[in-house]
Amino acid sequence: MMFVGLLVCLFLQIFIGDGSHFRGGSIVWRPLNNTPSGSSVSIQVNHRFSWRRNGFRDACNSTIIAAQGLIGDDTQMTCVNGNCSSWTSISALTICTDYSVVLDVSSGEKSTTELLPLNTQFSITFASSAWFTALVIGGNSPWYVTSRINTMIRPDGLINSSPIAVTLPIIYKQINIQHVHTIQMVDFDRTDILKCRWSSASSNINSYNECGGVCNGVPGATLLISSNCTLQFTLTAANQYAAVAIQIEDYFNSVATTPMSSVPLQFLFYGYAAPSGCNTPPAIIGVRPNRACVGTPISGAVTETIIVQTFCAGTAIIDIISTSPVGMTKSAISNPNSGIYQITLSWTPSASQYGTQGLCAAAVDSSNIQSDQWCIAYLVGITAPQFSQNTASPVGIVYANQTVFSIQADKPVCRPSRNGTYIYFWDTITGGSLIQKFDCGWAPEVTYTGYTITIQFSVAPWITGHSYYITFDSGVVSGLDSCGPESAPVTKATYWTFNVFNPTNMSNAINVTITLSPNVTTTTLAITTTTSASISIIWSLSKFWQCLLLAQNTFIYLIYQK
Repeated sequence: MMFVGLLVCLFLQIFIGDGSHFRGGSIVWRPLNNTPSGSSVSIQVNHRFSWRRNGFRDACNSTIIAAQGLIGDDTQMTCVNGNCSSWTSISALTICTDYSVVLDVSSGEKSTTELLPLNTQFSITFASSAWFTALVIGGNSPWYVTSRINTMIRPDGLINSSPIAVTLPIIYKQINIQHVHTIQMVDFDRTDILKCRWSSASSNINSYNECGGVCNGVPGATLLISSNCTLQFTLTAANQYAAVAIQIEDYFNSVATTPMSSVPLQFLFYGYAAPSGCNTPPAIIGVRPNRACVGTPISGAVTETIIVQTFCAGTAIIDIISTSPVGMTKSAISNPNSGIYQITLSWTPSASQYGTQGLCAAAVDSSNIQSDQWCIAYLVGITAPQFSQNTASPVGIVYANQTVFSIQADKPVCRPSRNGTYIYFWDTITGGSLIQKFDCGWAPEVTYTGYTITIQFSVAPWITGHSYYITFDSGVVSGLDSCGPESAPVTKATYWTFNVFNPTNMSNAINVTITLSPNVTTTTLAITTTTSASISIIWSLSKFWQCLLLAQNTFIYLIYQK
């Protein structure tokens, strides 16, 4: 009898340990071909879930990631509302992609293809038990992660793709401070209107429970901006978690009132009390700005470097947590300079990963303070616009009143969707000092037409006789696909240069002979000099021939009557 009782106790202990392992997730989907053909369509369903690393199934590690081993809960994702006859239940097991020993969390994702009839819609859910105890709201409650799939033909004649949002499973925030947190939302259907809302237990598009025990799981939180999913909140309990459960929905246009799909995103905020002394969080710095959209070819090698800076003396980066696509590998943390830490991510996207793939990261220092979340979206199989250097205008010698500059890309472009992407004008003569910069996210001086980006100064700021060059941040133009794949940065001082004509500098003149044919109507000029000096010409055909010569670094302005 005592033996039986011991078995019962062991069983209960295992159940309780396994029953508090969920850390959030998402379920999204897209058609493999968004052009209708026949009466059915193949839909790729992608689910990502996070779990407590210790105490449930296999603890993820680098070996399991390399082997693409499965982790998680084998509970099935089932159809719960709508036309369920064509749905085949999918296991919630995922391929491990990320883990953190410091945060005690493992994450993974997996894709499954379902053949569904056109013009049907239904809701699926992943529901089980349980969230863990240390939640401000919903401790030990069951979870529900519910997604709406819709194969109805859109008004534009295409099959819809759901929005996608990726996040870290656990985000650290200091208590008793108001925070603003923005979630990157991406939709393969670029023109769709995206909105997010709090998940609810009833009276929603899914007609089903979307959040279990963690509906409104962050006390006092408000949804500041639905269109870019910006949350405002204040955590008040140290060493406790608050579960965030939201739905992201896409609308065909701004007047539509019913979403075409609704996908879940659930994750955790963790509250911590500020340590004594310096408590400035580390920050992710580097080439890629937060919420960038990056085009990359299928089977192309992707290398991403995440650079972190610390601001408190004596602290070090002990972990860089991530949420990454299947197949992406992460190097060990290096410390190349004082206060600077970095890792390198490597990935070769496969054909099955076509479309949007998300990457998020944050750094944790030795005081257990976490940086802000940094996320970017990869558009696999879609290339970003590339500038054509030979279309840059003007180049060479310009007049001091020059105010219009333009350059073309190899495909149609538009204004970037985020601010903080700059075009810079630098003065070479003064040691590369900044003359002017324009934020392409909003500046009216920067316009986009077809393949061309144009910059227009209201007043020319140039100094006669000076030389200048132009550089671009990453993403000063975006393509027209999905989130808008961003152009690469232009950082070389020799890429786009110009010199400002100085008519007062007439020293060191050289003898020049210009031969004009009678009644000349072409742009051909025969030029000879008495020296071997290099000569450049700017001229216009009007009442006079106007020739601007540069010889031995000296400007000479000559006018010859036609």
